[in-house]
Amino acid sequence: MHSSAYISVQICVGNPCPAEKFILTDYKGMIVASRQSGPGVNETSGLGSLPEPTAYAESTGLTRPSAETPARRRSPEDPPLRNPSLYAQTDHFRERLHQQGRYVSVPVVSEAISEGQIRWNSTDGWRFALTNDGIRYIVVVSDTETTSPVVVTGWTEIADWETAIESERWHETDVHTIKLRADLSDNHDTQIPDLIRPRIVTRPFEIGGHRVITRAGEGSVECVDCGGRFRSKAELCRRHCRS
Repeated sequence: MHSSAYISVQICVGNPCPAEKFILTDYKGMIVASRQSGPGVNETSGLGSLPEPTAYAESTGLTRPSAETPARRRSPEDPPLRNPSLYAQTDHFRERLHQQGRYVSVPVVSEAISEGQIRWNSTDGWRFALTNDGIRYIVVVSDTETTSPVVVTGWTEIADWETAIESERWHETDVHTIKLRADLSDNHDTQIPDLIRPRIVTRPFEIGGHRVITRAGEGSVECVDCGGRFRSKAELCRRHCRS
């Protein structure tokens, strides 16, 4: 999940080419996300409400300052800009906003861009990292050298287990869910019964096309819809839910 390299490929239909359409592929050329022109990260206030961009930016004080219009051409090595209103969203990211157990939201992404640490990763480029109450949010961005950067994806991981468990922000089930999802993703092709057994997840979360739970001592996750049991993310992705 975290090791794929992304490249942007612009596919044009007609002439001239639309400036805000691209398809994001991995290093094998498989399509993983696409971006259409639309509101920036901070301009998405809810699932059914898209405010008018200029009025919204003015009302929240997020109009683009002149300092963010660089005099020279930016390069991919330049750190990404910290204005969330500049960032569009890939379809891949939008899908994650709706998935159970992701814990990634537009406000969190905006805060990560504005206040989080900036990190460079050799596989997927620039990231923002924000830690709150023992949980670290990772936001991957692309096209940062252009005037139209994009949020590619985001996820959560455990930064400090004890802090997260003791925090009023997180329920114990949430912390176990974040840890279980991370373990399954980090060991995609490997069965991990020993890492699954300590987890207690009674509220289903979505992964690999299934909604799964697990109980203490069990070495597999169970889909609440089809009843299938799985010990790796590869198995979850390979077997379609039969519900």
